[in-house]
Amino acid sequence: MTKLCIFAGTAVGGYAAAYLCSSFGIMTEILASGVGSMVGVYLGWRLARWIER
Repeated sequence: MTKLCIFAGTAVGGYAAAYLCSSFGIMTEILASGVGSMVGVYLGWRLARWIER
């Protein structure tokens, strides 16, 4: 369950951040995607911990 939540968080976080920053240029979009993915990993991990309780 943990790996699935982390994967989903990474995909959603990366895509959402890239979409929000796409009007600022490709380099900003790539950097925001990386940051969004890292945030998604953390939130996915927290979600998995909450589900497994």
